[in-house]
Amino acid sequence: MQEDQIDSATTNIRVHPRHNRWLILIAAFKLAQAALFIAIGVGALRLVGKDLGDLLTQLADHLRFNPEGKLVNFVLERAADVDDHMLRRIGAVGFIYAGLDLAEGIGLYLEKVWGEYMTLIITGSFLPLEVFELIRRITWVRSGLFAINALVFIYLLKVVTERAREREASRIERTD
Repeated sequence: MQEDQIDSATTNIRVHPRHNRWLILIAAFKLAQAALFIAIGVGALRLVGKDLGDLLTQLADHLRFNPEGKLVNFVLERAADVDDHMLRRIGAVGFIYAGLDLAEGIGLYLEKVWGEYMTLIITGSFLPLEVFELIRRITWVRSGLFAINALVFIYLLKVVTERAREREASRIERTD
């Protein structure tokens, strides 16, 4: 789409085309995901040097969970496996994912071709893993995430191919 210009004697006003609302929605989802991964990264790094077992026991007491219950014991057993090195890795991975989601969200919001391709490639690369996880165990959460990501992938593929056709048609018109 091209910008329309309206000239008047006193001002030069540019009327921008409307944003694609589905790309804005996907961008908002990506930016929210980036915020979540930043929170995970910060949270993991704040736990470095702390005794997770004690923190989780205090949390269970505060939430009035049964300290001898299966859930509390399961969580405490898993927390014993988490060391400072793993927390640093979790923090780093959280920040890397946040950076990717931030780039995707900004690129989609600005309707940049690189943002569309980046989101298409990253979303498409996770679909086989999501299918594998669904085959392993079907849950509502996994099914919903797969459906959302599949719809995003299909929609972005449609947008990217349509825009590529438009650019090709525009290039052919200019050469004629």
